[in-house]
Amino acid sequence: MVTTEDVKRALAALATRTNTATRPYAAVIDEGDAARDDLRRAAGFVEAVGTDRLTDAIDDAERDGNDEAAARGREALSAYRRFRSAASGAGRPGTKDDRPGTRML
Repeated sequence: MVTTEDVKRALAALATRTNTATRPYAAVIDEGDAARDDLRRAAGFVEAVGTDRLTDAIDDAERDGNDEAAARGREALSAYRRFRSAASGAGRPGTKDDRPGTRML
């Protein structure tokens, strides 16, 4: 099992790599996209990298013309926002998001 500390170390290594053909934004987007399949890994990504850095990576991918990476980054960012909303209790009975026609996902 991967621990949060393992994820943090891996993300730090990705963030500081300089001798690679992979652009830094691509590494952030790749990890953000992959991490959303595992709750612990996703939490580690958000804690170690953060959604602001993912947003910056998406912007960099768009500027670089890498539409595929930018799209995957946007999908990952949307998933993290849904995770955060679910964790905050949005959509539970009695909350303002508990309105007819409101969908979480």
